[in-house]
Amino acid sequence: MTAGLGLCAILTTVEGSSAQVIRGGTPSCQTVALTFDLCPVRQGTGYDADLIDYLIEHRIPATFFPSGRWIDKHDPEMKKLLSVPFFEMGTHGQVHAHLATLDEEAQRAEIITAVDRVKTRYGLTAPLFRPPYGEFNDATVEIVRKLGLQFILWNVVSGDPDPSLPTERMLTHLTASTRGGGMIVFHANGKGKHTREVVETLTQEFFPKQGLKPVTVTKLLACVPQAKP
Repeated sequence: MTAGLGLCAILTTVEGSSAQVIRGGTPSCQTVALTFDLCPVRQGTGYDADLIDYLIEHRIPATFFPSGRWIDKHDPEMKKLLSVPFFEMGTHGQVHAHLATLDEEAQRAEIITAVDRVKTRYGLTAPLFRPPYGEFNDATVEIVRKLGLQFILWNVVSGDPDPSLPTERMLTHLTASTRGGGMIVFHANGKGKHTREVVETLTQEFFPKQGLKPVTVTKLLACVPQAKP
């Protein structure tokens, strides 16, 4: 975690589990995954319509990680996201709990309830899982493995939930940190005051200049670099 960015996510290192925890793609691939968590919120709509409309208008691939509680309160928005062919859907736990504080049974319930919600309500298999707050322990990793899910974290933090973090500072950090194989964590639940502006600058200016292409997480992980002649 980068100090001073006012992040809502905390990374926990788990000994021996790094091979199962995915933080990014192949560095030699010129692709970047824009990922957006959809955590439940106490105030506001919980949905960044301006951001989503921008992504759709400019056909920018993105991967979303909604919690089950967010899904329960945003059925029309969920259906809209699922209707976009270049969007991808994962899950983010049921109530956005601190998984490392729960026993194995409670962790499994927190993880699988949201996955089942997406399957039952929308007929969609969502194999990508991101732990709330980025917190996990050995039990979390093993549960995700047994459920047949992919454990997705990130390797670049936007810091967008921090309302005191100015756009310029966010962009300075992101442009310095993002390279091929990058997986950036943002929020699409309205918590990011400058998220749409930052994403627009990245996709319209920084990515083209660096020869980077935004893709979904699945396509990022599937990228195989071409051998040099």
